[in-house]
Amino acid sequence: MLSSKNGCHQMNTFFFTAFLFPLQSLLSVHDAVAQRDFEPTLPPIPDDVLEEEEDSVKIVSLVKTKEPLGATIKRDKSTGAIVVARIMRGGAADKSGLIHEGDELKEVNGVPLEHRKPKEVLSLLARSQGEVRFKIIPASSKEEMSSNKKKLFLRALFDYDPDEDPAVPCKDAAVAFKRGDVLQVVSMEDDTWWQACHLGDSSTRAGLIPSQQLHERRVALQRPKALFKPRRVKPPAGLRRSFRLGRKSSWAREVARSRRWSTGVHGSIRPPTYIEVMPYHKDSKDRHRLVVLVGPNGVGVNELKRRLLISDPDHYGVTVPHTTREKRRQENEGVDYHFVSIHMFEEDILNHRFIEYGRYNGHYYGTSLDSVHRVMAEGKVCLLDVHPSKIKHVYTSEFKPYVVFVKPPRIEELRLTRRRAKFLCDEEDKNSVRIFSEEDFEDMIDLAETMERQCGHLFDKVIVNGDIAVAFRELKADLKKVEEAEVQWIPAEWICSSPTKARRSCGHLDSWI
Repeated sequence: MLSSKNGCHQMNTFFFTAFLFPLQSLLSVHDAVAQRDFEPTLPPIPDDVLEEEEDSVKIVSLVKTKEPLGATIKRDKSTGAIVVARIMRGGAADKSGLIHEGDELKEVNGVPLEHRKPKEVLSLLARSQGEVRFKIIPASSKEEMSSNKKKLFLRALFDYDPDEDPAVPCKDAAVAFKRGDVLQVVSMEDDTWWQACHLGDSSTRAGLIPSQQLHERRVALQRPKALFKPRRVKPPAGLRRSFRLGRKSSWAREVARSRRWSTGVHGSIRPPTYIEVMPYHKDSKDRHRLVVLVGPNGVGVNELKRRLLISDPDHYGVTVPHTTREKRRQENEGVDYHFVSIHMFEEDILNHRFIEYGRYNGHYYGTSLDSVHRVMAEGKVCLLDVHPSKIKHVYTSEFKPYVVFVKPPRIEELRLTRRRAKFLCDEEDKNSVRIFSEEDFEDMIDLAETMERQCGHLFDKVIVNGDIAVAFRELKADLKKVEEAEVQWIPAEWICSSPTKARRSCGHLDSWI
């Protein structure tokens, strides 16, 4: 059958045979076709086929079947010729080895294609029954992909639906995916549209996906409004941060206020597109991966961490922060804080032993790398809650962090779920209680957009916390799935020295056959 949608056309799969005429000499390629077991058998080479052109031409005979050919055609703007635009890796055309990108189609069943449009060519193909014969001028020899080339796997950092993309060359030839899907890329020869397939997909035929450059250009053209909207300066707003679970110190809140991100400072941040990943086979002796939770103030990161810890205290653990202030009577060393001298704290700062730290009321507070090691050494999953910019300190093969971004829902849902929620403004003043304001909701959403735009490439999972109970179940189920997976996909940069680099160019619309 033949289908038509938005200029894309699909024709049934074909079996191949070809006849090549270099300078009026006839060369049969039946043997090459037979080796690939392309059935049914095609009729013998016609005796009356003559070549009148000086250039080499190729006659390719095809027999329709149900599978698509796996190629697209377009009209060359400079010559007007109908040429093969793309060959999908793993498709019938690719397997045959008889049709290549850049080949010019001269005739279909003896009908010249000069001055024809791709749609007219597809109409000829649609009317064809059984055998279809192409007359082709082969493209100049091109460098073939090496069969032993290293496989490239990418984790998608955005959702993509070809049906919603007006610029895709052919919707039928494209691959839809969701954020977090692992894709095997088989061709990056086109700088705008790469070819890939889903990991473990039973289909061996690849499809088109937007390249890194294309998606970056699209995001750049759709500048987030946060880049142009002036930020309000009000003391209570900022990132939520607590160095202790359950009891938020006033220092933590003050540091949170001072660590607000300014979108104006980061003007050249590249949007998250893909990240190269490699399979990690966890050994029974390996430690659990570090779990990092991030999100804007009020979104519920600390509550999710608290619920995880309560749900299974023998499996989950949290770090104990360091401080230089005096120990209070109700506090215990190694439980509430690790109490150290100023000299020792500053020495650890110089030795880069802190993931993050700050000062409040003349005292240092911070989360150390050693505190993470202690939790992991106990055989527990360490739950870490840090500012997104500090993830880099643990983003290594040693910790193999699994980063979860907790995202607020739309502002309408925030108004419904958070309007009556109360929280302490200052731990020292128990009567200082207030509810979320409209400005708090806007700040939460703005900060979430900024975090995702600037650090989205580090996030393994995104959870929208509209309902805390639903978000908690989703988080716990996801962490369990990660732990039980035989193969986990981790960033290649933890193993390799250099990430994948992409190229830049423009694409062309073509038709799917």
